[in-house]
Amino acid sequence: MNDNHRTAFLREFLRDPFTVAAVAPSGGPLADLVTAPVPGVGEPLVVELGPGTGAFTAAIQRRLAGRGHHLAVEVNERFAGLLAARYPRLDVAVADARDLGDVLAQRGYGRADVIVSGLPWAAFAGGQQDELLHAVTDALTPDGAFTTFGYTFARWAPPAQRLRRALGHRFEEVVTGRTVWANVPPAFVYSCRRPRVTARPRALVSLSR
Repeated sequence: MNDNHRTAFLREFLRDPFTVAAVAPSGGPLADLVTAPVPGVGEPLVVELGPGTGAFTAAIQRRLAGRGHHLAVEVNERFAGLLAARYPRLDVAVADARDLGDVLAQRGYGRADVIVSGLPWAAFAGGQQDELLHAVTDALTPDGAFTTFGYTFARWAPPAQRLRRALGHRFEEVVTGRTVWANVPPAFVYSCRRPRVTARPRALVSLSR
């Protein structure tokens, strides 16, 4: 992540702190953990929610190495423009993550194999969290993986606790990773598998199916 992208991230935080909800993009060690479920073989459909300036995007692109399809859903038009310019192979959709099902359908895709989230969950009210998680579980394959992260200092705050309970309701397996102290601020990863909510039937399937 170069200085221009860090500056852009800070500028967008100052412009809309409730949407960006962080003053700096996530670091490399955290990105490696968040993107760990992206398979090293095959043609997976990988969806990235709230990519910002691309801290996780770069790691996903490295793991895919030209395979499959990488869709980034970003509501901030400035961030979306930066991503499109920086990653020509990336499919960028300027949209709300809650509309993920529609975004996939518009592109002719069904369910995703992996969904990686950079969304600021702590900034969302309970109803928004529920809508977002519904969109995630509805868009995942039965054996798909979902990862997101939280900041260690806010781990016991009500929004973070609400998110953890919601993940437990939505997935059969939720693993809380170790704290990445090298990140600013320190953070940890939730790794979720086997969504409890069966996705709505779709006529289309993902690239790996």
